[in-house]
Amino acid sequence: MVARGWRARIKNHNGWAWGVAVLLVVAFWLWRGTLYQAASEAPEPATAEPAPGLRLQVQTLTAELYQPQVVLQGQLQAVQRLVLRARTEGVVERLSGLGEAVNAGEELLRLSVDDRRAALARADAELALRRAELTAAERLRRKGLLAETDYLMRQSAAAQAETALLQARLALDYSRPVAPFAGTVDAHHVEPGDYVRAGDELLTLVDASALKLAAAVPQQKVAGLQPGLPVTATLLDGRELEGSLTFVASAADAATRSFAVEGRFANPQSLRLAGVSAELVIRLPPRPAHRLSPALLSLDQRGRPGVPVVDEQERLQLLPVTLLAITPDEAWVAGLPEQARVVTRGAGFAEPGDKVVVQEPEQ
Repeated sequence: MVARGWRARIKNHNGWAWGVAVLLVVAFWLWRGTLYQAASEAPEPATAEPAPGLRLQVQTLTAELYQPQVVLQGQLQAVQRLVLRARTEGVVERLSGLGEAVNAGEELLRLSVDDRRAALARADAELALRRAELTAAERLRRKGLLAETDYLMRQSAAAQAETALLQARLALDYSRPVAPFAGTVDAHHVEPGDYVRAGDELLTLVDASALKLAAAVPQQKVAGLQPGLPVTATLLDGRELEGSLTFVASAADAATRSFAVEGRFANPQSLRLAGVSAELVIRLPPRPAHRLSPALLSLDQRGRPGVPVVDEQERLQLLPVTLLAITPDEAWVAGLPEQARVVTRGAGFAEPGDKVVVQEPEQ
């Protein structure tokens, strides 16, 4: 009975079993075909989606008109200062007072005349004699009564007498030295009654109607400096003097490699400023430049300052710039395009030439 029951069940499910067998055969055939194709043909490379570029934050900066300045430290000096020295010997008889204002050509002091007037009179008389002898010699020469050598001797004697007279006059003039320019007596180096010789210092004359400020500019800042540029001298107490640049050295100092410069300033009130320290500001002609944060500056492979920007192809570039001025808050640079997309964040994570995605701040 039991055996008959199992036979009946198998007979009833015989159709279903054949269907499962057919499916297994088809699946095996498809699997073999796939293995064959994989063994004989290389699979097509998978197409990878392009990686998105690095996202950088930029800010568009527009060039502004900027006036570069060269700031130096220097010392104000009187426009003219002279230490008067004796040109002859003698005793000081009179001396201009300290602080006394004198005009050009005015007598500054007086030395003893001694025998200078007598020497001048003798030289004058000697010249008159030699000229008379020369006139007589010329008459005899025309008549053929005087040898040529005798005539030349009298001519030489007259010339020597003229020289002696000139020296006597100069010796008398040197005993009365005068001011070569208008100014103020600033120092005495002798006193009345002192005996002086040629070359001794007598007094110091200063012209403070105008002032000059001398300074030294480093070699990297001398380009563009030329006489005529406007300058300002700022004193320690905050006062300012306006003037112009009058001198720029053509060669640098051998020791410091710096160039001497000099500015001139009017001082109509004759303020006592000669010798004081001051800051010299030289204003160069205005030029287009960009103002940005000093934190945005970088150095290229050659050590030059540069600014990271994004070009029209959306690639990062490090453009070299010229640093015009810098403070802890801002820097002025030249060398960027008039409109520059400057990278303000993320430039350190990309290399020049990399494709980037620009993100500008919302206005």
